[in-house]
Amino acid sequence: MATSYDLSEVSREQQMGGLGTETDREIRVIDLTDFEDRRAEITEELWQAATEIGFFQLSGHGIPQTLIDDVFTRTAGFFALPDSVKGRYPLVKANNAGWESMSQVRPSIGVPDQKESYQITRPHMDRLWPSSAELPGFRSAVLAFEHQAWTVAMRVLSCFADRLGMDRDHFTAAHNPESPEYQSTLRLLHYFAVPAELRGVPGRWRAGAHTDFDCLTLLFQRDGQGGLQVCPGREMQEQEWTSITPSSSLITCNIGDMLTRWSDDLLPSNFHRVRSPGEGEYQGERYSIAYFAQADRDAVIQGPGGTYPPVTAADFLTQRVRANYRPQG
Repeated sequence: MATSYDLSEVSREQQMGGLGTETDREIRVIDLTDFEDRRAEITEELWQAATEIGFFQLSGHGIPQTLIDDVFTRTAGFFALPDSVKGRYPLVKANNAGWESMSQVRPSIGVPDQKESYQITRPHMDRLWPSSAELPGFRSAVLAFEHQAWTVAMRVLSCFADRLGMDRDHFTAAHNPESPEYQSTLRLLHYFAVPAELRGVPGRWRAGAHTDFDCLTLLFQRDGQGGLQVCPGREMQEQEWTSITPSSSLITCNIGDMLTRWSDDLLPSNFHRVRSPGEGEYQGERYSIAYFAQADRDAVIQGPGGTYPPVTAADFLTQRVRANYRPQG
């Protein structure tokens, strides 16, 4: 049974953020310490967490906390630049690279996400980096962090390859940072503070319900800056959402649509959203950093069981965009 869902399969009333209940689910924390020595154990833990919820968190991932904290500081520094400066590095949608603000409209809510973002996709950053005068050391620090995120993502994906009976490096070969077809993306995110007059107003969402189109998402968050919620696809009709506690030291991961197809539907891509804070909760700015492990454009996606015909990653993404962002008539 397919476990990836188009938003068209869920009624607009059910998609709207004002509906739904809070449900407790275990979001498992998986320790990657001593990865090679514990590979079989870690693989089984990842598989269980991924197939049951589609979301999990990683500890012992090997990215130094000082590096994570530094990149968050640099992220805040980038978004603190005047819009006139950030506007010199505009989002090129075809390449998923550059800066945008309030431009991403989710079909689930029909209004823009309350955020701005800056996408880094290695082969497509020509003339999209802030200058060294504007942000000294920004480019080198962010690229070093992106490589660390890639390393963690490839470790996780190698475990899934083992479990699926593929060559261990199957997914790594399809996510090649040196290739001009590389399209994995590091996204720096800044959710705006809630205006005083809108605090406590129900039905507001910082990011509407959606699935990710990639293979695997690694999300870095900050302590106390919550709002992320997950709803497994099979339960989307009932709108049973689970809040994920943010942590500055853990990486929150979720399966994307691309890996769902690549695994013959064994690994589910599930809905998630970012709710606006309620009464008594932190109302200020929220920062997060997401790494989207997305197969190279020329990579061929086909599961070991042949459930679906082969498709390039480029064509797959085109299909997913059309399915989820079709015009409303």
